[in-house]
Amino acid sequence: METHAAVLSGFGLNSEYETAYAIKLSGGNVDIIHLNQFIDAPSLLHTYNFLVLPGGFSYSDHLGAAKVFSNKLFFKLKKELSEFISEKKLILGICNGFQMLVKLGLLPYSDFKQKVTLSYNDSGKFEDRWVRLKANKNSPCIYTKDIDFFDLPVRHGEGKLIIPNQEILFDILNHNLFPLQYVDSEGKLSGYPFNPNGSINNIAGLCDPTGRIFGLMPHPECYNTFANHPLWTSLSSKEIREGHGLKIFKNAVNYLKTQ
Repeated sequence: METHAAVLSGFGLNSEYETAYAIKLSGGNVDIIHLNQFIDAPSLLHTYNFLVLPGGFSYSDHLGAAKVFSNKLFFKLKKELSEFISEKKLILGICNGFQMLVKLGLLPYSDFKQKVTLSYNDSGKFEDRWVRLKANKNSPCIYTKDIDFFDLPVRHGEGKLIIPNQEILFDILNHNLFPLQYVDSEGKLSGYPFNPNGSINNIAGLCDPTGRIFGLMPHPECYNTFANHPLWTSLSSKEIREGHGLKIFKNAVNYLKTQ
């Protein structure tokens, strides 16, 4: 089937245009939809098969990053979101969108019960720079298929993944629900500055067991062309064919083609 994506906007989200552009470059159809449009007409959500929660600072991160926005989704659209998930459609959360999915209770399990959280960076400051990432080849995540290592920018102050329950941590690790990890230039798990926030096990993103719901702190929509990379003039000809972040969106579009 064709991709019909809805990228949320409103209340402090600020990456909707870049995200929509990345989906268009990947061959998908996309609309930017204000949250209030879905609240006013919840059935509108069912006209889409790919929901994207982009980055930004929704509600100025009052009460914690993405807490207010995730509450609105929970109390206004829980039924529709549950049906959306049961129809095996795709959901992607980027940065603030990842924080929403975690606090909404859709990651790492889509039961609307929060199990983990994202909190303040260990550095005690906002981190705005590029990081190196390693994809987990054993993860069920459909978005990271055929990805090995790649670079993406991070722009967050509350990106530290905290998993207080050891049983849940073991389940995430055993079932490879961590599609991405922060690594150093040699591809090894290392501490700060390579892990920009202090996330447990260097985890940069989570997926649910189906692999169709995915959230990550780095911004793939900000690397949709080779010239986005700060070292683009020194990259090899093989590396500069397209921005590495575009692969995340292409995998989503290609997955929907098979459905």
